[in-house]
Amino acid sequence: MKLSQKEVEHIARLARLDLSAPEKKKYAKQLTDILDYIDQLQEVETTNVEPTYQVTGLGDVDRLDEIVDCAPETVAAIKQNWPDREGEFIRVKAVFDTTEE
Repeated sequence: MKLSQKEVEHIARLARLDLSAPEKKKYAKQLTDILDYIDQLQEVETTNVEPTYQVTGLGDVDRLDEIVDCAPETVAAIKQNWPDREGEFIRVKAVFDTTEE
């Protein structure tokens, strides 16, 4: 399946890429090769093949959250020495950036 110049330009626009003419030609060939390989994979008979989700045998490394009590003097020392506090609470840096661009 050969990609046309127009299709490559459309894909580049969707990916917000500003491609030069040589890059368009190069990526047209590479994307065509990828799509040809996918077509080739579509021909493989897989009806009796079990899906492979995990090949290393490793399991999840998650653990349940558990509350561990600590001595009141330890809590007081942490609060006293924490640089950014709000009342009885300590502030930490945000894990996720929630600002909209």
